[in-house]
Parts: sequence; C-alpha cells; structure tokens
Amino acid sequence: MQTRTPHLKLTLQFPAAKAFPAHKALLSRARVADWIKAALFADGELTVRFVDAEEGRTLNRTYRGKDYSTNVLTFAYAESEDDPVAGDLVLCCPVIEHEAAEQSKPLEAHYAHMIVHGTLHAQGYDHETDDEAHEMEALETDILGRLGYADPYGDRPH
Repeated sequence: MQTRTPHLKLTLQFPAAKAFPAHKALLSRARVADWIKAALFADGELTVRFVDAEEGRTLNRTYRGKDYSTNVLTFAYAESEDDPVAGDLVLCCPVIEHEAAEQSKPLEAHYAHMIVHGTLHAQGYDHETDDEAHEMEALETDILGRLGYADPYGDRPH
C-alpha cells in the first residue's frame, strides 16, 4: 500500500528579514516546506511567519497571556479532525537564535525542530500531560532523525 504525500499550501512571511538576514538566507521556501511535509499527516495550508522579539512578545501576550517572546506560537484553525490542517506558525528569530546557542545546536537544526513542533501542534498534538509530551517528543525525534538531524532532546528520555 502506497501512502500519498500530503499536499501543502505554504506561505512564508519574513518581516524580520532586515534584522536577521542570515536567518532568511537559511530558511528557503523549499527547506521550510520539506520540514513541514515531514511532519504533516494530512493536506494542509500553513503560513509561517518569522518575527522579531517585539512582535513575538506582543502575540504571546495577546493570545496566551504571557508577556515574553517565545520560540514558536501555533495558531490552529481546523475545527474538526475531518478539516484540512490549517494554521499559522510564528517563529521568533532572536529567541530561536539564543536557544540554539544555549543548547549548542546548529541554528538550522533548531529551526527544523521548532517548525516540526509547530506543525504537530497545528494537527492537534500537545504536550500538556506527560503522556502527550512523550508522544509528541517521540514523533519529533523520529521526524527530525529522518530529516538527518540529531535528537533535539539529547540524552533526555522521551
């Protein structure tokens, strides 16, 4: 039985391009699409927006009530499991850059992880309970491994 590759309609937005030109150069449309498709289990329409700390903080405060910039925010719009995957992923460039350096990971690998993570959220995966976190982290590790990246959680058990 052959499985069909999900169809992806992708929009990239990079308002932080002037502040993070090296990030924009690293995040080609094809590369981002490959990362998303590896984590996409159904047809989807996603917008990926790369933002600075100010926009990231504003969005996190407005929609989550948390007054700080975070690495990735996912806004999922599908109303039922039968709907195509639809959502916005918002990645905060300075936070991802800081985390990659802090974790001694290549910037590309951390972006791949955060985009896979956000794509899973857009499909209803979460990590609020230990069981959910275990399932989501195992999926991320498997997907990233197939993409050629190291386990994003290192030696930590999943």
